[in-house]
This record gives sequence, structure tokens and C-alpha cells, in this order.
Amino acid sequence: MVAQIEGVIQTITVLDLVDILVVTYFLYRLYQMLKNTRAASLVKGLLVLLIAALVSNWLHLHVINWLLEKSMTVVLVALPVVFQPELRRALEQIGRGRFFRKTVVLDEEEVEHMLSALASAAMAMSRNKIGALIVFERETGLDDYIETGIQIDALVSHELFMNIFIPNTPLHDGAVIIRGNRIKAAGCLLPLTEDRNLSKELGTRHRAAIGLSEQSDALVLIVSEETGTISLARSGVLQRYLTGDDIKDLLRPGMSQPLLGWKDDLLEKLNGWRKKS
Repeated sequence: MVAQIEGVIQTITVLDLVDILVVTYFLYRLYQMLKNTRAASLVKGLLVLLIAALVSNWLHLHVINWLLEKSMTVVLVALPVVFQPELRRALEQIGRGRFFRKTVVLDEEEVEHMLSALASAAMAMSRNKIGALIVFERETGLDDYIETGIQIDALVSHELFMNIFIPNTPLHDGAVIIRGNRIKAAGCLLPLTEDRNLSKELGTRHRAAIGLSEQSDALVLIVSEETGTISLARSGVLQRYLTGDDIKDLLRPGMSQPLLGWKDDLLEKLNGWRKKS
């Protein structure tokens, strides 16, 4: 075995290393692009099927292996149809040079500035009963929904929020989607929840917020146009009657900490808020 490994190593050339590095980088960038679409969950499902097929073949489970192989064949045929929007977007990004973009990481000062602008704008809209729907992109990308709105790509500010959500303006009806500390788009369309047990008091904004939070890990802030109540939707759960400090406390863990560690802290904040209310 050792001799075979040494023989393989001796046959590797500089061009082979370059080939491996290029393919690795390509797969990494492909993974980064899939994170910004709903296709990520589908890819995970394909990987589960592939691993199950390999395990069943190794254990000589012939019937299960036959069923999985046939399922994989059907899936491979259906891939171009299922991934059509993602494939089109990937080609567009490569053509525009966006394939090599970098992920934006916020420092604490930027996070605090954004949270202050958001909280002050939300409280002002609440006092004046101005409806608002604000989405914070997290690990699950929201490019599919960003494309349904008007591209803005501007820094978050109190004044910009107020201008966007002023009633009877073109961008008032729809959601603002924030990536990092920038408003990527406004007037975006979100999927409505199919939960029939929601209160009749909840309007379209709340149902859209819950719907998106059911399909992604996004945090969605809502200001009711009828009552001025501020709410936060996450994982299909709606937290209502928030104050400016509540907004900062609930959103800060997701903005200022690494993605792998912020979920537990946010859940702890939500549980604390529930006990307080």
C-alpha cells in the first residue's frame, strides 16, 4: 500500500497540481453561488441519495440499491428542469464577472450603526403607522427574491428606510432585502405562508414574512400599517410587540458573530424575550 501511494505521488506533476487547484476553486465558487439560492437544499438531498446508494451497494442490499439507482437516473434527467433558474443565474454571473465576488463581513461598528438606523426607523414608522417589511439575509441566499424587486445596493440608513416605505410610493408595497449592511433591493415579492391557523388579524405583510422564514433562515422584521406593531418572523414563528431595544437584542447575534455560532445565541434571545413578554 505504501509503495503504491509513493508511486502515485511520484507521477504527480506541476500541471496536475494546477488542475486540482483550479477544479477545487471552481467547486468552491459553485458552492458559494448555490448558497445564494434555494437549490442548496436540493443538492443536499442529492448527496443523501448518492451516499445511500453507495452504502446499499457496499452492504449488497440489491433491491434498495436498484431502487436508488433508478431514482438517481430520474433525478439526473429532471435536474435541468429543477435547476433552470439557478443554471441561468450562474451563467449570467459568470458573464458579468460576479462569479469571483467576495463575501462581505461586518465589524462591530458597522453592525451597531446598522442596528441603530434600523431600530430608529422601525420605531418612527411604528409611531406613524407606516407599514414596512424588512428581510435580513443569513446563510440561505435570497437572490431569487432580490430579482423580483428594484435593485438599490445602498448602505442602510434611517432616512433611506423612511423614504422607501412612505405610503403611496412605488416601493412601499413589497419587501426590502438586506445583505450585510447594504439594502440590495426594495419592492421584492415574498412567498405567503400556507398556515391556515394564523390569526385573522395578520395581514399580507405578516403572512409573507412568515412564509419566507419557513423557506429560509432569514430574519424578517414587520411594521404593521394598521396597528404600528413591530414583529419579527423566524423559522415560521412570529414574535410581536417589539421595542427598539428588542430589535437590537434579537438581531445583533446574527449580525456580529460567525454564522456557525449565532443560531444558538439568537434562540436564547428569543426564549428570553418570550419569558419577558
